[in-house]
Amino acid sequence: MSRIGCSFARARAEGRAALIPFVEAFDPDPETTAALLAGLAEAGADAIEVGIPFSDPMADGPTIQRAGQRALKAGATLAGTLGLIRAFRHRNDTVPVVLMGYFNPILAYGVASFCSDAAAAGVDGVIVVDLPPEESEELDRPARAAGLDVVRLVAPTTGPDRLPIVLQGASGFVYYVSITGITGTRTATEAHLAEAIPRLRAATSLPIAVGFGVRTPEQAATVARHADAAVVASALIDTVAAGLDEWGRLKPGTVAAVLDQVRALASAVRTAPTAAAA
Repeated sequence: MSRIGCSFARARAEGRAALIPFVEAFDPDPETTAALLAGLAEAGADAIEVGIPFSDPMADGPTIQRAGQRALKAGATLAGTLGLIRAFRHRNDTVPVVLMGYFNPILAYGVASFCSDAAAAGVDGVIVVDLPPEESEELDRPARAAGLDVVRLVAPTTGPDRLPIVLQGASGFVYYVSITGITGTRTATEAHLAEAIPRLRAATSLPIAVGFGVRTPEQAATVARHADAAVVASALIDTVAAGLDEWGRLKPGTVAAVLDQVRALASAVRTAPTAAAA
């Protein structure tokens, strides 16, 4: 079983949902990313989502857009991002790492080379926001060969005819984009999740993670009552941004503040009555 499969199985056996925090690689520098990766697992992360900085992140709201700009200014590259994960694997071989980004950097790197290098670095799965399933075979085939899960995105607007097409070839888990729009701008209601998640469960046996708008422990607990994992991104990046000085350097204590935030989120997810226990 893959690291992703083991992580979800462990959470399910414990009768709880999982927490997947997000970190933008190289924001505001590689040392900060390395420190966050090292601390997130101990703070309660069941998996870690790592953003690949890109100059045109069309699905992301202002918070992650600015994080990507800071990262690119710090010299972020796809190869550098893989290097951070490779270093993380020297100290942690258990917590899954999923890369989230856009197809252009992967295409520029070379798709087959990316898949083999990512797997060798310790990446477990990839989410490519702007690659529709009809055009994803170029990534799917080498990803499968390398042992990488390809995580599909499902939106509130994904209809019953479209859903089987989106889910074809999906592995690892399904990422439910709980709002229509960009990251970090709104939050899905519990009523919406109560209607949407059963529809997804009827279409796939994969675990379902909910993101795009989960910011607080209370919101994460709401997700945990219906889905298998809560993904938290913009709220954590906001904390990083608030901890920058006037020169864009990280103030002391900022990494600790992010990890405290993750601990609160993990506690809320772990104690919420959850569908994962059913």
